[in-house]
Amino acid sequence: MLGQVIEYLQNQNIQAEPGFNSKFVRWIIACAEDGRYLDVIEIGDTTSKKNQGQEFAMCPDFTQPEMVAGGTTKAHFLVESVEVVTLFSKETSSVKIKGKHAYFVDLLRQAGAAMPELKKIADLLQDSDLLVRIRQRLEDYKAKPTDKMTFRLGNTYPVESTVWHNWWREFRASLVSGVKKAPGASRSFLTGRLVQPAVTHPNKIKGLAGVGGQPSGDVLIGFDKEAFCSYGLEQSVNAAMSEEEAATYCRAINELIRRSSGRLPGARVIYWFKERVSSEDDPLVWLENSEIPVQQFAGMAQRRVRELLEAVQTGKRPDLARNRYYALTLSGAGGRVMVRDWVEGEFKRLVANIANWFDDMSIVQRDGGGPAPPPKFYAVLGAIEEAPADLPAPLASRIWRVAVQNEPIPETVLVRALNKVRRHILKGENPNQIGLGLIKAYHLRKTRTNGERRDTMEEDLLRPELNEKHPSPAYHCGRILAILAQLQRSALGNINAGLIERYYAAASATPALVLGRLIRNSQYHLGKLEPGLAYWYEEKLARIWKELGDGVPPTLTLEGQSLFALGYYQQLADLRSKKK
Repeated sequence: MLGQVIEYLQNQNIQAEPGFNSKFVRWIIACAEDGRYLDVIEIGDTTSKKNQGQEFAMCPDFTQPEMVAGGTTKAHFLVESVEVVTLFSKETSSVKIKGKHAYFVDLLRQAGAAMPELKKIADLLQDSDLLVRIRQRLEDYKAKPTDKMTFRLGNTYPVESTVWHNWWREFRASLVSGVKKAPGASRSFLTGRLVQPAVTHPNKIKGLAGVGGQPSGDVLIGFDKEAFCSYGLEQSVNAAMSEEEAATYCRAINELIRRSSGRLPGARVIYWFKERVSSEDDPLVWLENSEIPVQQFAGMAQRRVRELLEAVQTGKRPDLARNRYYALTLSGAGGRVMVRDWVEGEFKRLVANIANWFDDMSIVQRDGGGPAPPPKFYAVLGAIEEAPADLPAPLASRIWRVAVQNEPIPETVLVRALNKVRRHILKGENPNQIGLGLIKAYHLRKTRTNGERRDTMEEDLLRPELNEKHPSPAYHCGRILAILAQLQRSALGNINAGLIERYYAAASATPALVLGRLIRNSQYHLGKLEPGLAYWYEEKLARIWKELGDGVPPTLTLEGQSLFALGYYQQLADLRSKKK
């Protein structure tokens, strides 16, 4: 898994080196080339309220052990928080912040031996009157003390220069006496080579704060308790990697979280491809793209997945046919990264699986006007939980895996979808059509798992609209209830507590006990209709009754109740269609 993560970084030509990291900077102190202060400027997407700033790929970066080594108050070099660089803080008398500021200025002076213009910046930051003016500008901009800040001299950013890199490497090496080291070489957990293992890994995984992680980042590989360690090894030496290897996998995962990830309740999915794939050819974008309007998404997703599947299968896209995909589901827990799932496979199989997902979920619209648009993934989660964010993370991750791996739908999903559909029906509301699509998909995938031939039950179940030859008696029982409800409305109009509100729950659990009595009562309703319409209802009921074969089941299991709901909905949609 980590090997594939690192390969992604290499394919993207992204550098990873201990002591360097990518950072987003929102504010700069702009200076003339001679070091004169000009202004404070916001950079990045300045039109956005959530502007992260501009990314700089190779910023100097202390590891946590280096920050605390020697007991000295430290600050990062060249890029730091606004409060450290300018003392822009509510805690104006904070000894800690003043200490960090002094350390920041001192680093600039020391680095001036390699890059003289940095001494000019150090002089600027020691001008107390000028710092007051800078802080006033930050106040006007309503900057946050925690925002990142750096400098610009003329038209160049010192942080983008490579002149200071060797000085920085040597400076970090000088801190070695205060940083704990492993006692000798070990086989790398990642590559199998002999390496000098890092006792703690230099960087943390960031971007999981919304799914249980810490804002400061979380540890993927760490051994902070004796019970986690073996053979007398301490901390991360138990999964030995060099500092360079550890920095590389952290950088790769952080890049993937930022560039190519999707949010699930309580988890985040990062995914990538062995060979680069454009967003237009990315089937996981079609599965869930919150920025595309629903109707546009529906048409685009279903059309593109079929076009791409055909292109791959017919050899028109050999580049994609040879490709592979990888997906890693992560969340945070107590400062650690929790790996919830890992999947990989052929790209062409992924496209076929997404196509199957759309086909299996396809369900007729409530008014019978053709199939409903395929739902976005988060809407599917909403079909089993009123607030998708409240869905347990393991279950949400499992449903995502079901979609991309073409796996059977868990029974717990069927239970939740059926309960929501039933609640809507009993309230006299339109049943949730996405939930009914899930019910249909559940039975389809169970049929495939059981090895039934495609030309039998699967073909019967595959239809999104009413299937008058469905093999399940429970399905036809639901159809009968829909017909009887429509018959009552035709005879009596809308009444306060109709047949569905009164009898649906009992009929879906014990159909033999309820439907016989309702059929007898329907004679009264038929008598109120004009003869042609009454005959139409009688003929309709007779044809359904014929499909029941051995008769109405006395009780229905959970799966039977779900087929009852499916038959009820599809029959109702058929009755509402324009031709009817």
